Amino acid sequence: MQLIPRYLVNNKVFIIANDTGFPVEYRPVYSRQLKVYRGIDNALQFRLLNADQKPVRITGTPMFIAFGDQDTKLIELECTVQDDGSSTASKGMFTVTISEQALLNIKDQYLSYTVHIDNGTNVLTYTDRDFNAAGTIKVDGTAYPGPKSSTQIVNFKEENNKWYAGSDDTNKIDAQPGLNGNEALHTAAIYTNGYIGNITIQATLDNQITGLNNWSTISTIAFDGTEVEPIAANFTGVFSFIRFELDADPTSKVEKILVRN
Repeated sequence: MQLIPRYLVNNKVFIIANDTGFPVEYRPVYSRQLKVYRGIDNALQFRLLNADQKPVRITGTPMFIAFGDQDTKLIELECTVQDDGSSTASKGMFTVTISEQALLNIKDQYLSYTVHIDNGTNVLTYTDRDFNAAGTIKVDGTAYPGPKSSTQIVNFKEENNKWYAGSDDTNKIDAQPGLNGNEALHTAAIYTNGYIGNITIQATLDNQITGLNNWSTISTIAFDGTEVEPIAANFTGVFSFIRFELDADPTSKVEKILVRN
């Protein structure tokens, strides 16, 4: 769990005369950057301090807010206060958990975050003695990579009164055999709008798409034009490439096909 100090201090300006020397005090140069990882829950622990680096009792509810580009608020969470009001060990402590779901649609990037205390009025806390309110979080997907994006198919080529996607080298559909074992699962989601006809899923073990490949039929799905939800097809096997064969014109009738290996 990451422990981060936050400062609750009055934004007071001091004027120091230049004839008695300057006192030396501890002033953090910067607040360290946080890291959170997509795919898992991230628990962050904060401690509220005063200007003398002493823990301060928490008398309200800490709120955690993270911002993206152009100050777009992406995350707002209520923190859990650990300060029990008596023990020294828990004094000024609070935690916040940034869940897997909260980071699901946030790409790898740097975010700014602030923490304020809600006790009837919003009391801002600072990352250091120089009254910088915003800290920095790096969102990282390397610790627990999620699923890759699906391959989207929207273009079909007509050949001998059939329409194909994936039959030539310019629009080939890689089945990613190197990532899959002997029971590799593939999923295709077919989005249609009044399409009437058959869509056949085919696969090949050839290493290249040459136009003269040997294609084997995996399954055939019949459409009657009444479908309002995407039709999913699951199949297993280690293939080099996949293609789709349609026996009716898909123009404006087949919106897209998504493939995930």
